[in-house]
Parts: sequence; C-alpha cells; structure tokens
Amino acid sequence: MKGLMGGGRICEEFSPGYYGICTVGGLLSAGTTHLAITPLDVVKVNMQVNPVKYHSISTCFATILREQGPSAFWRGRGGKFFGYGLQGACRFGLYEYFKKFYSNLLVDQNRSSIFFLSSASAEVIANVVLCPFEAIKVRVQAQPRFARGLIDGFPKLYATEGLFGFYRGLVPLLGRNLPFSMVMFSTFEHSVNFLYLKVIQRRKEECSKPQQLGVTCIAGYAAGSVGSIISNPADNIVASLFNRKASSLKLAVKKIGLINLFTRSLPIRIMLVGPAVTLQWFFYDTIKVLSGLPTSGEVRTDVEETKTS
Repeated sequence: MKGLMGGGRICEEFSPGYYGICTVGGLLSAGTTHLAITPLDVVKVNMQVNPVKYHSISTCFATILREQGPSAFWRGRGGKFFGYGLQGACRFGLYEYFKKFYSNLLVDQNRSSIFFLSSASAEVIANVVLCPFEAIKVRVQAQPRFARGLIDGFPKLYATEGLFGFYRGLVPLLGRNLPFSMVMFSTFEHSVNFLYLKVIQRRKEECSKPQQLGVTCIAGYAAGSVGSIISNPADNIVASLFNRKASSLKLAVKKIGLINLFTRSLPIRIMLVGPAVTLQWFFYDTIKVLSGLPTSGEVRTDVEETKTS
C-alpha cells in the first residue's frame, strides 16, 4: 500500500475509496475510544439512573467496586465497541459525503449551515444504527441481572419488549446526539480554521504531519467539550427511559427535574466525552494521513471568511 509506505495517496479525495477510508476510520476510532472509556461510562450511567445511591463520582466508583467487583466496570463493553463503532462509521463517513453534497447543492450558503446540515443528516442514520446497541448497553450497565452482554441481551430484550424495546429511546437519543454532532463538527471545523489562520498563521500544507495532527487534537478537544455540555440533558433522559425509570419523555423530564437535566453527571460526562472525542479525531486523521490523505477541517482564506460571515 503506497499510502502507508511511500507517502502516496491510496485514492483521491471524494472518490468512493475516500469515503470508504473515512467510514473505516470512523468505525475504528469511535469503537476503540468508546471501548477504552467503558469504566467511566458505567459510572456515568449508574449516577444517572440511581442518583441517590451514587451521588458523587468517588462514591459510585467505591460502591460498584465493593458490591460488584472490578469486572463490573467493563459491563456493556460489547455495546460500546460495536454500537459506537458503527455509529462512528456512519457519523464520520456520511458527514464527509454530505458535506461535499451540500457544498455542491448550496454553493452560496454560509459554511456553518453546511456543517450543520451535513452532520445532522449523517447523525440521523448513525443513531438508527446505534439505538439497539445502546438499549442493551445501558441495561447491562445499570441492571447486572438483565444480561451479560449483547449475545444474551438482544434475544432477551426482543422477547420481553419486541422491536419497540430497541428503539424506546430513539427520540431522546437523537435529542442528545443530533445537537452534539452538529455542535461538535461545526466547532471542530471552525477551530481548525482559527488555529491555522490566527495562531499558526501558515497554510495546512506548509505544516508537518505531526503539527497537523496536533491541530486536530486541540480542535477535537474543543469540539467534544462544547458538544457534551449541549447534549447533557438528553443524555440523562436516555438513561432514564432505557432503564424504565420513566415510561415517557414527559415523565422522565418531570422525574429528573429541570436543573438536574443540565447538571446531573455533567462533570464526569465532560471528563468522558472531551478526551474521547479528541482521541477519535486523532485516530481518524491518523488513518487518513497513513492513507496519504489530508487531515480534516477546512481552512478558508480571509476573502472566503468575509464572504461567509
């Protein structure tokens, strides 16, 4: 593979091969990073579902360790890897496709509008794929007796609740991930543009690959942190619905409380999402670089900035 060994491109940008590499890159980057942070995710879900018992991060860690042992922190790892891997494949691969599609269709539109439309279109498809895995993951993490993982969790949930059980939380899942994805991609794109134009003050092509990946990491962390704050209320609702703490969206909001929707589990979610998104962008762009492709993010000239502002 000359892209890996000789620095040449495996394929051209915006070709079917390019979108294939972006899809595989999204799958591997999202799947591995979500798998790595499974212990923190277990803590987050339990704090959301049982806030009285697990009222702080340290208490939750200590209680789960004492009552269930260290293996409990890896419950739901199958759902994390496969579910979020497939979501990442759709999220990143389809975002690249839709960004090109909407750029050609809406030539004179503000670039932020293109980023929002592209990420929203990709995220709807990604969440339909993710939702069944999320349904099993949340139950396995918060209800130890429900199932051991995906293999026994899928048939058990289908037998008790049917197809609806897998998509019970689709609306709040979209409510969580749509704004997250839209804010995340837009923040990433604008951060990359800002870093090259205002901080580094050099064209992307004039920077070394390590420098480009450094920009990717900084922009990725900013994107993940901002996105986690925006989507935290819906994340609490998802955990409540999937664990049957409430039977409807309205009851979930009422039971959790308006203030708690925004504040419950927010610190650990920022700890969880910020580094995870940073690693996702780093792995994703590393795969693109190894394939001979440029790193992600648009860098516009001052003239283009004026036109789109």
